[in-house]
Amino acid sequence: MIAISGLTARIAGRLLLDDASVTLPAGVKAGLVGRNGAGKSTLFKIITGEMAPESGDVSIPRGARIGQVAQEAPGTDDPLIDIVLAADKERASLLAEAETATDPHRIAEIQVRLADIDAYSAEARAASILAGLGFDEEAQHRPAKSFSGGWRMRVALAAVLFSEPDLLLLDEPTNYLDLEGALWLEDYIRRYPHTVIIISHDRDLLNSAVNSIVHLDKQKLTFYRGPYDQFERQKAEAEELQTKAKAKNEAQRKHLQSFIDRFKAKATKAKQAQSRIKALERLGTVAAVTHEHVQGFSFPDPKREAASPIIAVEGGLAGYTPGNAILRNINVRIDTDDRIALLGSNGNGKSTFAKFISGRLAPLGGRVTSAPNLKVGFFAQHQLDDLIPDQSAVDHIRRLMPTEPEARVRSRVAQMGLATAKMDTAAKDLSGGEKARLLMGIAAFEAPNLLILDEPTNHLDIDSRRALIEALNDYSGAVILISHDRYLIEATVDRLWIVRDGTVKPFEGDMDEYRDIVVGSNKKPRKEKEEAPAPQVAVSVQPKRGNPAVLRKKVDELQAMIGKIERLIQGIDTELADPQLYAKNPTRAGELTKARANAAKKLADTEEEWLLVSTELEELGA
Repeated sequence: MIAISGLTARIAGRLLLDDASVTLPAGVKAGLVGRNGAGKSTLFKIITGEMAPESGDVSIPRGARIGQVAQEAPGTDDPLIDIVLAADKERASLLAEAETATDPHRIAEIQVRLADIDAYSAEARAASILAGLGFDEEAQHRPAKSFSGGWRMRVALAAVLFSEPDLLLLDEPTNYLDLEGALWLEDYIRRYPHTVIIISHDRDLLNSAVNSIVHLDKQKLTFYRGPYDQFERQKAEAEELQTKAKAKNEAQRKHLQSFIDRFKAKATKAKQAQSRIKALERLGTVAAVTHEHVQGFSFPDPKREAASPIIAVEGGLAGYTPGNAILRNINVRIDTDDRIALLGSNGNGKSTFAKFISGRLAPLGGRVTSAPNLKVGFFAQHQLDDLIPDQSAVDHIRRLMPTEPEARVRSRVAQMGLATAKMDTAAKDLSGGEKARLLMGIAAFEAPNLLILDEPTNHLDIDSRRALIEALNDYSGAVILISHDRYLIEATVDRLWIVRDGTVKPFEGDMDEYRDIVVGSNKKPRKEKEEAPAPQVAVSVQPKRGNPAVLRKKVDELQAMIGKIERLIQGIDTELADPQLYAKNPTRAGELTKARANAAKKLADTEEEWLLVSTELEELGA
């Protein structure tokens, strides 16, 4: 269990946490959400001890290991597999000691502990994690310094996952992953045996990998059971109740005040008026629900619709140097209303294809036909560095509108979603999200017929991502999207193309089927599932699962079981907290550690089942 009590913290004089408290059950998978700048990363620093709060404290079980991704990715001569293996310091230490130990009792202890932590299968486990994050067997044995910073950050992530800390803290882990890596990580976190807290704006990750949400809002922390969509519904319902309570409160106050105003000067009614005054004081007020304004996006529709296909490629070759094509035999067409997402692991050529389609890369072969006067807008995450650091957003747009009056220039900046207060701020002082908005506005400035977006969401919070979805769905031109955000893909595109094996071709399945392929699911393809006969058990079990009374009883049983397991873990933790235990009875300590790990896994499984049954009950409206 993690208990945060009365936490108050400031950064540069700005209050981020004000007497905030929350308790997280052991083994919970929690998404920490809140607006950018709310203080989520600050809370992580307090949990790890990197920063001290003004007041309050964080209580974590004694001896619990906390792990988070290193801020600096390794850039050494060491092979990736060795870097990951070295992250489990206990294993490394025990293996080194085993080489020199002579005391039979100590040798036995070392071997028991190595078996407990599954040390001898560690290399296979490390290789599996690296493979899930996109490193093949050859890459795993290359030196870390041969990889770019983004790929090295994946190594840092692999290292902390391999070390399997009791409390895993992840701050926007999908920002340096592709869609395939994000899908793998989602599946890995869901099965992780210990407590996880994730800061993320990836809605699909927060719906699929976690079983609770911690909301940081107005300097307070609030715990919600269930995934992000359920949190949003619960929050909306609470705000609706608060709005109704405020309206009722105001009506009561108005009624009492009216009585007081009419009769307080009359002697015969003075006692009643005084009584109403006291009632009014006791009634108090209900705070109004406030919503922070989210700046929208605006992509201007093409001024002149191009004839379909706007781009057609026959036998295309794409690459950076003649005779060395990265993609071959490209045969595609893009129509005026196409919405296409590119799938495929990083390194397979998605960005190369995007540059090829945009005209930034000349074809190395084949035939490329474009509609007359075709305009293409291109956004790529790395282009954030292309902004002129000392120039403001207004300066950047003024260069594109040299003859227009100042009011028109500022109006165009406002359409990009930049607040008035930020228009004259130097680009170097803008947040990542504000830079992304400016760059997207520049990409779409000339009202393109085709808008290509390469990882547009890395610096956008959930509300801004929702605004981006709305803007893309309102835009009438064609869109090509590269993103690790599955929710964005499913909400905006209607075609999937996969880039792999040196070419580009349509993917006929949906995102669920693609996810199954990525995480190695054994589920059958859609056609097989549709043709397979329904299992016999479904006839007898399904009605019971749909019975609200049965579901409510199951929820109660699971809640009782969760409480029982939590009490068991608490008892084990109390016994393990005794320092004499390890000296007097190391065997007992080992047994207790195993028992706690088993109990934690059972707790996680029970909580997941509770979540599934609760969600079904909620969907029935019971």
